[in-house]
Amino acid sequence: MSRGAAPERDTSNLASHAARGALSTGLGLSARLVIQTLSVVVLARVLEPRDYGLVAMVLAIVGIGDTLRDFGLSSAAIQAPDLSRAQRSNLFWTNTAIGLALGLAVLAIAEPVAAFYHQSELVPITRALAVTFLLNGMMTQLRADLVRSMRFQVVATIDVVAPGSALVLAVVLASLGAGYWALVAQQLVVAVVALIGCALAARWLPSRYDRTVPMRHLYRFGGNLLGSQLVGYLANNVDALTIGHRFGATPLGIYNRAFQLLMNPLNQVRAPSTTVALPVLARAGYSKEYDKIVRTGQLMLAYPVTLGLSVLAGVAVPTVDILLGDAWSQVPPILRFLAVAGIFQTLAYVGYWVYLSRGLTKQLLHYTLVSSAIRIVCVVGGSIWGVVGVAAGYALAPMLAWPLSLWWLNRVTRLPVRSLYGGAARVLVVGLAAGLGSGGTAWALRSAPSIVELVAGVAAGLAVAALVILAVPALRRDVPTVRSAVRAALRRPRRGASGHAGSSDATAAAPAVEAAVEAVVDALVAEPATVDLPDALPAAVLDDDVAERAADHAEPAVRVPAPDEHRHV
Repeated sequence: MSRGAAPERDTSNLASHAARGALSTGLGLSARLVIQTLSVVVLARVLEPRDYGLVAMVLAIVGIGDTLRDFGLSSAAIQAPDLSRAQRSNLFWTNTAIGLALGLAVLAIAEPVAAFYHQSELVPITRALAVTFLLNGMMTQLRADLVRSMRFQVVATIDVVAPGSALVLAVVLASLGAGYWALVAQQLVVAVVALIGCALAARWLPSRYDRTVPMRHLYRFGGNLLGSQLVGYLANNVDALTIGHRFGATPLGIYNRAFQLLMNPLNQVRAPSTTVALPVLARAGYSKEYDKIVRTGQLMLAYPVTLGLSVLAGVAVPTVDILLGDAWSQVPPILRFLAVAGIFQTLAYVGYWVYLSRGLTKQLLHYTLVSSAIRIVCVVGGSIWGVVGVAAGYALAPMLAWPLSLWWLNRVTRLPVRSLYGGAARVLVVGLAAGLGSGGTAWALRSAPSIVELVAGVAAGLAVAALVILAVPALRRDVPTVRSAVRAALRRPRRGASGHAGSSDATAAAPAVEAAVEAVVDALVAEPATVDLPDALPAAVLDDDVAERAADHAEPAVRVPAPDEHRHV
C-alpha cells in the first residue's frame, strides 16, 4: 500500500450485511438470553452454591489458557484485508497446536490448582476441562471464517444450539444427583457442539502447513492483542480468584450466581454489537461519518442496557427471590454492585470499538495495563469487607477507568470525546432516575408478595425514566436518534443485494462512496422516516493527511472477545 493513499476495499452491500447481521444477532441474542436465564434459574434449584464455586475455581485459573489458545489469531484472520487459503490453514494448525499444548499443560497442573484452593475435588474437574482446549483450538479458525464472511445468521444459530444442548444435558445430570459434574459436562458439550457446527458450516478442510506464505503480520497482530487479553483476563477474574482463595467454594458459588444472573446475559447483549459494529467502523475509516456512527452506536447500546440494569438494581430482592429461591438470599447486594459495573463497562465499549476498528492494539494493551491495575486494586482492597466488598470494588473499577479510557484514546486518534462524555451523562441521568423509581417502589412494597414488588418496581422505574426523558430537551433529542438507528439495523436489505464483504476485487468511485456513506449515516442519525438504507456502506474517502495516518496504523480492524467477556462461568 502506498503511503499517500487509502487501501482499496470492496464495500459492496456492506450495509445489507450489517443490517442482516444486526437482525440475526438480535434474534440469536434473544434465544441465548432465554437459555442463559433458564440455566441460572433451573440449575440453581437443583445444585448447591458449593457446586458452582468448585467449577468457578477451576475456570478462573485454567480459563487463561483459552485466551492463550486463541492467541489473537481469530481476530487477525477476521480483520485481514486479504487471507489466502494457505494462510487460513496455517492459522488453523497454529491454534490447534496451541490448544493441544495447553490441554496437556492443564492436565499437569491439576494438583497445584487443587492445592491453591485447598479443595481436592478440583483435580478431576481440572483434568476433565483440559479437553476443551483442543476442541476450542480446532474451532477457532472455523468460526473466524464464518465471522469474516459475515455469516452472522449461522454464527448466531451455533451460539444458540451449543449452549442449549449443553443446558439440557446439565439439567438431566443435575436432576440425577451428579452435582458439580453436571456443570463440567455442560462445558464439554458446548465445546463439542460448537466445533461440529462450525466445521459443518464452514465447509473447508485445512491443507498442510505451508512455510512459504507470509504469516508474520498475522502473528504480530495476534501477539499484540494477546497481551491485552491476558492482562484483561487476570483483571476480569481477580474477583473469582480472590473469593475462592480467601473465602472458599460456597461464597464463590453465591458470587458466581449473581454474576451469571446479570453479567453473562449482559455480555450476550454487548458482544454481538461488537461483531456488527467493527466491520462497519473499519470501512468508515477516518472520515467524519465515523464519528457520527460512533456517537449513535454509544447511545443505541448504552440507553437500553443502562435502563435495564438500573431497574434490575432497584428490584434485586424480588428478582432473586423469584428466580433463585430462598437459598440465595445473599445475592441481591452483590447483584446491585454488578449492575453498576455493567453500566460503566457498557459506556466504555465505544472506546473498545475505536481501538479495534483502527488497529490500535498496541495502544489498547497500554491502556489495558492501567485499567487492569485499577480493577485489581479495587477488588483486592474491597475483599477486606468480604464478598460484597469484592463486588463493590468490581463496580468501582469501571467507574474510574471509563472516563480514563476516552481521554487515553483521544491521545492516539481522533475521537469526538466531548460528545461521547455528554451522551454518557445523559444516559446516566436516565439510569439514575429509573433506579431510584424502581428501588423506592420495591422498598415501599417490601411486605407484599415478591411478584407484586417486582412488577410494580419495574413499572415505576420505566415510568420515572420516561417522565425524565420527556422533561429534559437534551434527552428527548436522543429518542429519534436511537429509534432511527434501530429501524436502520432491522430494515430488510433490498432485493438483489449480494456480495462477499471479505473480497477485495471490487472498488467504488469516490463520489459514490461519499454519497453512500452519508446515506447510511443519515439512516442512523436523521429522522427515521426521511431516509432509506442503501445497498452498500463503502470505505471512507480519505484526504491525504488522514490517509497518511491510516497508513501509519495499517494494522486492520478486528472482531475479538470484549474486554470483560473472558469470565468465569
